[in-house]
Amino acid sequence: MKFIFVTLFSNLMQSYFKDSILKRAVDLKLISYKFYNPREYSTNKHKKVDNQIISGGAGMLMTCQPLFDCLDEIKRNNSDAYVIFPLASAKLFTQNDAKRLAKKENIVFVSGRYEGIDERVIEKYANEVFCIGEFVLTGGELPSLSMCDAISRNIKGVLGNTKSLDIESYENKLLEAPSFAKPDKIQNLGIVKEFLKGNHSKISDLKSKMSICKTKYYRPNKEKK
Repeated sequence: MKFIFVTLFSNLMQSYFKDSILKRAVDLKLISYKFYNPREYSTNKHKKVDNQIISGGAGMLMTCQPLFDCLDEIKRNNSDAYVIFPLASAKLFTQNDAKRLAKKENIVFVSGRYEGIDERVIEKYANEVFCIGEFVLTGGELPSLSMCDAISRNIKGVLGNTKSLDIESYENKLLEAPSFAKPDKIQNLGIVKEFLKGNHSKISDLKSKMSICKTKYYRPNKEKK
């Protein structure tokens, strides 16, 4: 899969692909990534990409022309590009979305800055819009990386052990049960003794109960659904 990021600040994002799981995925050619800067497409002599909001209000808005030209080029080079805008005013991104989008070939994330992006850009190019949480960030780069990470984990071969996906939070509408590392000589406190006895049936049952308790505590509304 190819991830394409439209951003004014690619330097904030590039290092995320230089280590750990995503670096391995890139090295194995399971995923690739590319950055486009809308400023390079601006026809303004000062390379401006923002302007005042015509309805009034504080701040500036990313304008149409640079993004139109940038996204048009991306679509010319990637006819099946699936364009996603991270927005505060959008539906929440979920694990099911990550699994579904992992089947795409080319995903484009358009990261807004300032007070956001001219709505005409979103209406013309967006296949989907997502919010990663009920809070406001400085730009769309972190949400784009978060969604990219979640999607990548569901691409075959990215995780060394695919069974990891089966026990993660949100896979069965419950949060993942607590996990504990094997005790060592220095620290052997707070370990659930049943986990050390090797009875997989009892361990599975206990983890299920702990998962339910955790969900009731942290997500009381989610557990009722």
